[in-house]
Amino acid sequence: MRLRLNNMTTAAISAQAHLHHQYFLGLQLLVAVEESKEAVFGWMFRLFRRQHEEKFLSSFEKLGLADEPPAVACAKYHVLSNGIGGVAVEYMEESDTKAWVRFRYPRWMYAGPAICGIPREAGRGFLHGWYAQNGVSLNNSRLGFVCVSEDVTEQFGLCGYFKEYDRDLDEDERLLYAPDERPPEFDPAQQPEPPAQDWSEDRLAKANRNYAMEYVRNGLKALREIVGRDAAVTYAARAARLTGLQNYAAMAEMVGGVDGGPEDAADFLAAMFIGMGDDCEVTREEDGSTRLVQSGLRIARGLSGEWRDDLLMCWTELWRGAVHAHRAFIQVECHIAENEVTWTLRPRSI
Repeated sequence: MRLRLNNMTTAAISAQAHLHHQYFLGLQLLVAVEESKEAVFGWMFRLFRRQHEEKFLSSFEKLGLADEPPAVACAKYHVLSNGIGGVAVEYMEESDTKAWVRFRYPRWMYAGPAICGIPREAGRGFLHGWYAQNGVSLNNSRLGFVCVSEDVTEQFGLCGYFKEYDRDLDEDERLLYAPDERPPEFDPAQQPEPPAQDWSEDRLAKANRNYAMEYVRNGLKALREIVGRDAAVTYAARAARLTGLQNYAAMAEMVGGVDGGPEDAADFLAAMFIGMGDDCEVTREEDGSTRLVQSGLRIARGLSGEWRDDLLMCWTELWRGAVHAHRAFIQVECHIAENEVTWTLRPRSI
């Protein structure tokens, strides 16, 4: 039986966005526990510099910002791109050369009580990796960012302004801190919105899923560069398994999953994988097992070699965890091939 898109797809897309967000949070917490604060800074710096290089300039035209003044364009970019990913950010424009952004709580990056376990260095790495690079990417040596509030410092959330100065900035001036400054009053009428003709409800839902998914893809790669391949894979696999175990119930509720045996678990996996945009073929075998062939593998799209292998190995642990969260004890076998993953689920005695 081959399963494709159906009327449960929207719920499955949302469930995938939720899961990958939780996975990224869990990986951050695990690394914060196991590694130094300096390593956390380095990881976040590399992750957000990678995200910046991949997304920043290429998204300007898509978001209708190409003709805006640099400071205004940068602030609107962060409001729009984060808003598409489900992150609440407010925009306040003082002038063509000074525009504010304020991320509102609850913070997507450190959702729920996770914020209590994230060191300050994580936010500093984020700021240095992305915000300090905007002027460089735009070939504007006068553009910088001033941070007036940070996320985990008991202030009022990440907040600051992009400013175009009347002189070239030195490298250490591209990111400054001014904790005594406050943003102007928020005016909803100034809040930018993505071009409606380009961003349908369906596209926004998929963008929300992809937003979280990209943090997982790029996060693991950046982590390898800081702690080495073996440690990064160990952390990512462990965080994935725990995330799957912890989040199965919430995902099952979203997609109508049943807490039963191998057939029910396979149906749940198929519903979730369809939410990724993958195709699934489910077969009930005579020996009581259920086989699911997942093809497309959006999570690994565009990747190759060792990096692709590591990502898929860790990512499949999400689903092992989800299956093992069922009341029934289910044995999970997983075979990863070039463009498909074959899952075999069968009853397992205690």
